[in-house]
Amino acid sequence: MRRKASLILLALAVFFAALSPLMRWYAFPRLAKIPADQYQDMVLEAKDATLLDYGTMKAKKVDKVTIVQTLKGNVEASEKIEKTAGRDVVVWDGLSYVQGPDGKMVSKIPERYIFDAHTQEPVHATGEMVDGNQVKREGIEFKWPFLTEKRDYEYFDAQARITAPIHYEGEQDFRGVNVYYFEQTIPWTKVPFPQIMPVEGITPESVAKTGTTRWYTTVRKFWVEPTTGAPVYGEEIHKEELRGGTLLGGREKVTAFAGHVKMREDYIRSTVDLVKSQRLLVLLMTSYLPWGFLILGAGLLSLSLYLEARSRRPGDPTPTETREPEPVSA
Repeated sequence: MRRKASLILLALAVFFAALSPLMRWYAFPRLAKIPADQYQDMVLEAKDATLLDYGTMKAKKVDKVTIVQTLKGNVEASEKIEKTAGRDVVVWDGLSYVQGPDGKMVSKIPERYIFDAHTQEPVHATGEMVDGNQVKREGIEFKWPFLTEKRDYEYFDAQARITAPIHYEGEQDFRGVNVYYFEQTIPWTKVPFPQIMPVEGITPESVAKTGTTRWYTTVRKFWVEPTTGAPVYGEEIHKEELRGGTLLGGREKVTAFAGHVKMREDYIRSTVDLVKSQRLLVLLMTSYLPWGFLILGAGLLSLSLYLEARSRRPGDPTPTETREPEPVSA
């Protein structure tokens, strides 16, 4: 019985030892993915900001500018693209809605972001756009890959429609969560006017005829939880200017918007809680289960060898028979 039990334990030890690397290197890359129907929203604020009054074409200080960002998974579009892409695809229909302290719209920029559900790499397909204009993204946007590394990444800037490095600046603790801090600087760049302008009757085409151009710069900051690749917090030091043309009445430039944009406190708390729960799921597949299977396999192997050694141990010696003395012949 000991011999049979040791063979069963040996088979189980081999099974769990083999399952350990399979879980980490085979199952995880295939099972960990962004759901196609995910919806998320975020509210950011720039307090004591500068905003252009289009009525007077003068910049003025305001108490607060609010930016509402939404990302909605488009399941129908992702399934359609998957048929030709041959991989799991996520389509996010995003909207960045900026409003002034009076609640009126400042800008409204829609975009469609198409990416690989597992790696977060962009997937180029029909419909990829920013503000109605076709784009071809390179690099990541909104989310880092699972198991983010301590290195620079290429990050797509939707305002400038360009990709630039976002630099890894170190490891930090953010409200009890270990995070990687990344920073990107976009220098002053000429960017297109939004398709929907804040003043009725003004269009990008009519502004272009005046010779006035729009310029933009930002310092983008993200605190990213590396296991999930999800940002738990973000900031932007954002500036926009209108330059030249007859629209400015002879002035060289005027500030259209300037402010330090930060996530609102309630959204910081909910984001941190969400990322903590998602982190446990990823750690199960990348650390807890693989190491658990490996330790279990080692334990079963040790027990198997112990039982095998017990089965081969010699038994107690057989007692020697006592023989009666034979009579001696005369």
